Amino acid sequence: MIMKLSRQIKPISYLKAHAAEIVRNLSEQCEPLIITQNGEAKVVMQDIESYEQTQETMALLKILALGTRQVEEGKVQPAGDVVQRLRDRRKRR
Repeated sequence: MIMKLSRQIKPISYLKAHAAEIVRNLSEQCEPLIITQNGEAKVVMQDIESYEQTQETMALLKILALGTRQVEEGKVQPAGDVVQRLRDRRKRR
């Protein structure tokens, strides 16, 4: 589904006059709403589920970027070596 942001842009006066309706629509439509002030985009509103999903996605992307950087910097070890070290430690106990 392609989101039409042009339909999701409203002035702050609309937010003030239709707050309850906006909250209901955000929950039902799961599309962000852009609020403008003096003709400039100032705030993005979205339902909590979409926000949480966005935060989870961002966290996963950060982990992926960190892993990629560690590979590029050579800060990785073959899995077999790590497993063998863990087995050796277990045997010594």
